Parts: sequence; C-alpha cells; structure tokens
Amino acid sequence: MGIRLDDLNGRQVQNLLAVHLAGMHKSSPPDSVYALDLSGLQRQDISVWTAWDGGELMGIGALKQLSPSTGEIKSMRTDSRHLRKGVGRAILNHIIDEARQRGYRRLSLETGSGAEFEAALSLYRKRGFRNGEPFGDYVASDFNQFLHLEL
Repeated sequence: MGIRLDDLNGRQVQNLLAVHLAGMHKSSPPDSVYALDLSGLQRQDISVWTAWDGGELMGIGALKQLSPSTGEIKSMRTDSRHLRKGVGRAILNHIIDEARQRGYRRLSLETGSGAEFEAALSLYRKRGFRNGEPFGDYVASDFNQFLHLEL
C-alpha cells in the first residue's frame, strides 16, 4: 500500500468522496453533517492523502490546519472493498506523523455517533484520541461527537 498527497482530480477519488458524503447524509440529518464535499477539500488549508494498491484506490484522509498548533482530521474513508486491511490505520498514522512534522500540539476531529461509526471510533481511540468538547464552528448534537489527541 502506498500513500500519497492527492490533487483530488482522479475519478476514483471523486467517487469515494461522493460515497463518503452520501454515507454521512444517510446516517445523520442534513443540518448535522459536517463532511466536506470535493470543493470543500480543495482549500489551501487542507491536505489530502490517498492510499493505493497499484492503480486501485483503497482510502482517503485529510488534514486541515486550524491554527499554527492545531489540526483537524477530515474525510477519513476506506473503500468498502478494502475494509479490515489496515487502510484506515495507515492513513491515520500518516496524518498524525504529518501533524507532528508541522509542529501541531493537538489533533481534533468531529465524527458521527451511532453503531455505524463504531469501527472508526475504535480506530481513533486505539490511537489515543479521547472524547472532548466541540471545537471550531461545530455545534454538538445527538448525531456527532468530538475527539482530540494531544501530540
């Protein structure tokens, strides 16, 4: 598996992002979905990495700079054909390493709540993320939660 910085121009990447956004809308009311679409990820303060097996996309993850010392993980998604292969873990580790290289002291993320998010939550918690307060412009609801990792 290779992980690379991505420009979001490829069809496989765009399709996985569409699946990600649709999944978020399926499990949460529209006013509780904070997942970024393609244009939302194409910002200067966001870096996106993709994991590949040859020419096949396995997963995606992004890092948004919130401040000089804080980052936010965005749009983590593993293609359903590659679940349980360590794709999410590899991308998460890559993003954490990048955050440390940038000198961030904290990584945060907003994610959904409910059974469909348990695998992702388990991954984050195993890596040391802890539940915490809302951050940035997020609003707490019954459909989301916030996790933080002190670096």
